[in-house]
Amino acid sequence: MLLRSLPRAVPGSSSSTLRSSSIRTSPLKVPITPAASSCIADIRSQQTRTVAQHAISNPTLADIEKRWERMPPQEQADLWMALRDRMKNDWHELTVQERKAAYWIAFGPHGPRALPPPDETFKIVRATLIGVGISFVIFLAIRSQARPPPKTMNAQYQEMTNEYLKVQPITGISSEGYSGKGMVQSKPRKGGIPSDDDE
Repeated sequence: MLLRSLPRAVPGSSSSTLRSSSIRTSPLKVPITPAASSCIADIRSQQTRTVAQHAISNPTLADIEKRWERMPPQEQADLWMALRDRMKNDWHELTVQERKAAYWIAFGPHGPRALPPPDETFKIVRATLIGVGISFVIFLAIRSQARPPPKTMNAQYQEMTNEYLKVQPITGISSEGYSGKGMVQSKPRKGGIPSDDDE
């Protein structure tokens, strides 16, 4: 019985090769228990710890304040991730350069926190004055092409309108004790009292 089963186990046979290859390539379906997941997390943390144990080189962090804005986004992300991994360990193990770089990247004046340029106030004031000056010139140009004011827009004509309204049975200027200016709102006419044609 033993001798008959030996040829089947010989690796030269095709059927045994197929069986062994199918056994080798079939994935193992092992249920992940909480203990296994904690072991996986421990392994990953150990890998991160071993990577984070090495300090970032000083040339990489040198003049980071001047180079950060010019660095490509991918390099910025890689550097920040490396610093973040380093900061997961004891902060006493960080070098002075790493501490400065981590603080500057997190809270430094770059991006939305960038400081305004020193001559920004002067530029804003200058642009505002130029805009106001241009609008004033446009206003004067339009005003010079306007028609003269109507002949009724003078103090004499408006005083005559007051006299007319006083005899009308309406409220306002004809009411008892009225002390306002009535219809008078313009300057006196240069030519004096308006003529009958103006009425």
